[in-house]
Amino acid sequence: MSKFMVAGFVQMETIIKVEALPVPYKQFESIPDLVNSGIGGAGFNEAMALKWLGNEVDFMSMVARNMSRRQIEAYLKTFDVNLKTDYVLPMLDGMPTSVILYCKGKKQTFEDVKDIRHVEYDYDLLESRIQDKDMILMSNCNFCRPIIGLAKKYQKPLAVNVRSMRAEKIANKEDFLAAADILYISDDDLESDHYDCIKECREKYDPEIVIMGIGDKGVILYTKEDNSVIEYRPVKTNEIVNTIGAGNALFSSFMHYYVKTKNAKEAIKNALLFASYKIGFVGTSNGFMTEEQIEQWKKLIWL
Repeated sequence: MSKFMVAGFVQMETIIKVEALPVPYKQFESIPDLVNSGIGGAGFNEAMALKWLGNEVDFMSMVARNMSRRQIEAYLKTFDVNLKTDYVLPMLDGMPTSVILYCKGKKQTFEDVKDIRHVEYDYDLLESRIQDKDMILMSNCNFCRPIIGLAKKYQKPLAVNVRSMRAEKIANKEDFLAAADILYISDDDLESDHYDCIKECREKYDPEIVIMGIGDKGVILYTKEDNSVIEYRPVKTNEIVNTIGAGNALFSSFMHYYVKTKNAKEAIKNALLFASYKIGFVGTSNGFMTEEQIEQWKKLIWL
């Protein structure tokens, strides 16, 4: 069992299945299984996945002052996951919320993060929790910035989910990109060639590992250790229901196996299995496999 600190968003999310994007106008729709509501957010999803895989996880985030931890704990009980909420602090004026429309692999997201970009997390709490961790996972949220210095101070490896690499967004992420030992990038809105982007990250930021999700084509993995760039095709375990949250699942499961084995190439195979199963479910924070299930699927696919 490894020890992780995960820092990032937790938000209320509503996922709506639509006939087409953009959505054609209809005054009223009443369809079974049309709307799915729950708790999500990149940080929460990654913490859930890591806990599901048997790790010890400290999840650092913030919620609205009028939201009780019991609401999150009640949601966790539906999945029988004992993720502690001790470090989810009620400090925001409102609860971060997203609405996601999806249709046949395409999605449109509406997000309102309230005041989380302007509220600072408890620095002393971050410092007290980071010291015994094997790995730090974080999103490039403003409140996560102090972790960069703390990871350096306590010589902790840092994995960062930067998601978008659009030119106009990179300026606000330079410190995260430069500090990360491991980077996760999605090609959702990538403007350059996949391999050119990885080359630029490698030359400019010098990470140990870059993982780039490339949608239904799989993933590209760069490892500094042997200077390799390898594309891995996706595998199939479940029928695809909804791909929202697949990147969080892939990233967190990769980190679980990488911390455990230090073998990036084996870790990415396990992560592809983990993510392929997850996309058979609607919510972003459910549909996770156990280690035992992953081993069973590996024997069916690769052995």
